[in-house]
Amino acid sequence: MRASLKALAAVAAVTALALTGCSSSGGDSDAAPKVIAFTSGNQTPIGGWWLNNTEAQGTELGWDVSAIAGDFDFQKMNPAVESAIGQGADVVYNGFTDIASIASIVTASQDAGIPMFAIDAGTEPNDGYALNITTDQQGIVDQTLGAISDAIGGLDGKTIMVIGHDPHAGIRMRSGLAADDIVAAGGTLAGGAIQQVVSPATGRTEALALVADFITANPGVLDAVWVGWDDAALGAVQAISEAGADAVVTGCDATSEAIAAVEAGTMLATVEQPWPSINDTIMDAISEYLATGTLPDSNFEMVATTLVTQANAADITPSDQLG
Repeated sequence: MRASLKALAAVAAVTALALTGCSSSGGDSDAAPKVIAFTSGNQTPIGGWWLNNTEAQGTELGWDVSAIAGDFDFQKMNPAVESAIGQGADVVYNGFTDIASIASIVTASQDAGIPMFAIDAGTEPNDGYALNITTDQQGIVDQTLGAISDAIGGLDGKTIMVIGHDPHAGIRMRSGLAADDIVAAGGTLAGGAIQQVVSPATGRTEALALVADFITANPGVLDAVWVGWDDAALGAVQAISEAGADAVVTGCDATSEAIAAVEAGTMLATVEQPWPSINDTIMDAISEYLATGTLPDSNFEMVATTLVTQANAADITPSDQLG
């Protein structure tokens, strides 16, 4: 049913552009709508899936999709996107790249009068986007801290390590919320503050070292480790196992390895973020804009997530196996 609706939307988009002559793709009213899709995080499983999926869906819809992979290199990516905008486009679609890192792209799209849509590209409303949909960060915190609280008999008086990575907007927000909620509930932050991982590429080994060092210096003190994403959470799991400690660990992202750890009982929980359905919603919004010129009423939405535990882990599609 969705494929049929999208096919109709594609026909409507091309027809509307032909009638209005409003396409910015070089002045040819019969040309396919031009969509620039870019992400800095194509080397991550979710970022890579999104870029491939968006290009494939867009092609099925009759769009001319320019897919730009940033490889976490903004000095390479930003000029490439700006150049593509300068050559003419109808829509820009940002995948998983924080708006703070792409100021020049935002300016270029606004100067060209091209709306930018986004998925998980900031944690609050921003006029740089026609629409950005992300997940409910407080909801993620409520789910994971709730699981921890249930497992260790409440947060009051407990020592919990929070591991974050500030350059990532979502992780920065949810780790800050988690730390605040732990302290408000009477808990103590292990190490006195959020423990920061420097690079996602070394997140697992960095988290392992952070947890191992704390356990060595404070034997028998650590009750739980709250981690902003799964790869680093798996490092915390390893550190606890190697130390023979019994602290519980939560992550976020629902990767296949994390789900397996939840099923095995070595990780307490992770969180599934519904990226496929979010992407479908944004693709529908882009189709509507291309067909009618109508932008969404709101430029920011947050959607609910699913806590992954032993009870439902077998029913969850891992985020690194989306396609």
